[in-house]
Amino acid sequence: MKVSKLGLVALGLLFGAGCSDDVGKVSLGLLTTKDIHITALKDPKVTGVTCHISDVKANLSFSDPSNMSIACRQTGEITAEQLNNIDASESGEVVFKESKSILFKSLKVRRIYDKENHTLIYLSYSTKEINGSHHHSMSTVPLYGTKAWQWSLTHSQKN
Repeated sequence: MKVSKLGLVALGLLFGAGCSDDVGKVSLGLLTTKDIHITALKDPKVTGVTCHISDVKANLSFSDPSNMSIACRQTGEITAEQLNNIDASESGEVVFKESKSILFKSLKVRRIYDKENHTLIYLSYSTKEINGSHHHSMSTVPLYGTKAWQWSLTHSQKN
C-alpha cells in the first residue's frame, strides 16, 4: 500500500504538532467512566526531550476535565542545531495540542526557553476560549551537560 506525502502531512496535523504515544491507563474506579491516561510526547524540534503527560479522560462525556500533570526529561541528545530552530521568545511555542471537548477546550504544551538559567520549560495548560482556565503544570529540562550547553551560554550573553 502506497502512502502519499500529503496523507502523512494530514495525519500529522490531525494528531497535533508533537509525536505522542499512549503509555498507560488507570481507572478511577469501578463505577466511574473516567480514567487517567499517560501519554509520552517527544518534542518535535528538540528531539532529545520526552514529556509524559497524565490527564483525565471521561469516556461518556462531551468535555474532559482540565486537570493534568507533566514531567519532561532528557532522553536523547540536545544539540545547538535543535535549539537554533526553537522560538526563544518570552511566550515560546506550542509543541503539542489536543482537543478536550467538542467546543472550545484544549490541552496544550508550550516550550519556553529560560536564557538566564539555560533551561527548557515545558508548560501544560488547559484553554477554554470563552472564560479561560487556571489549570496548568510545569516541568523543566536543564541544558547543563548537553551538546547545547555552549550554545546556551553564548545566547544568554547576547541580551
